[in-house]
Amino acid sequence: MKLKYILPVLFMALLTIACSTDNDDTPPINDIEGLVKIQDITNNNHSIELYNETGVFTTGYNKVTLRIKNNSDNTYIENADISWVPMMQMPSMQHSCPSSVIEKVTDKTTLYSGSVIFQMTNADNSGWSITFNYSINSIEYTAASTISVSQAEKQNVSSFMASDGKRYVAALIEPKAPTIGINDLMVGLYQMENMMSFPIVENYKILLDPRMPGMENHTSPNNTNLSFDASDNMYHADLSLTMTGYWVLNLKLLNSSDELLKGEDVTEQNQKSSLYLELEF
Repeated sequence: MKLKYILPVLFMALLTIACSTDNDDTPPINDIEGLVKIQDITNNNHSIELYNETGVFTTGYNKVTLRIKNNSDNTYIENADISWVPMMQMPSMQHSCPSSVIEKVTDKTTLYSGSVIFQMTNADNSGWSITFNYSINSIEYTAASTISVSQAEKQNVSSFMASDGKRYVAALIEPKAPTIGINDLMVGLYQMENMMSFPIVENYKILLDPRMPGMENHTSPNNTNLSFDASDNMYHADLSLTMTGYWVLNLKLLNSSDELLKGEDVTEQNQKSSLYLELEF
């Protein structure tokens, strides 16, 4: 075959390969796949988009994912230092609640995450606000807005005064989807130092006695008491659920000296501890 015929054939082959490569580009990764937007909190420069698995805040433990959008070009900020201050406004006072630091999601370039525990809300879901303070390239910004917090169907958080004169907050974190059998139980425990400070309580003990009030208040076998795990600053135990339905997780809180701070044994005369959490599945 002569050269003048070979060159056009080679050109067409190369063009076909190039077009095929262009058409097979991998679509961009959706950083927020599986998440539902709760709301945007905006200022003149940015929109802070808040997400979780349900699209709503509720009383109790909330894991929150967020990203910061530049309003001028709709791009997302990959390197920001960000903190938050949740605040409940009451008629004569205001207070915050337990919340974690906000950290970068390691495998997502534009996402940040943290957790917050709302210990109460108003009947119309009002009262709470969040203020974000953040810096981008050493420039400081603030964005704030009211938020809606719904009352959870079951008691997944308890705020209480203990016998040591201190106020604590205990929150159910896991299991989110209980099953029949042994479940990983995780509870967060915090002390209310003042209206704004809720440090994690370490190395206490939480005794567990799960009961089914609708089934003669029977318990279940193979449960363990909650103990503190320094790797995640949470309290963990084995929770045995022998059947579906409504369960009360009766608790007793002991300090590091094994002194009882809150809660009572469940007996025929005392059907429920004064310190408890609930779940139903």
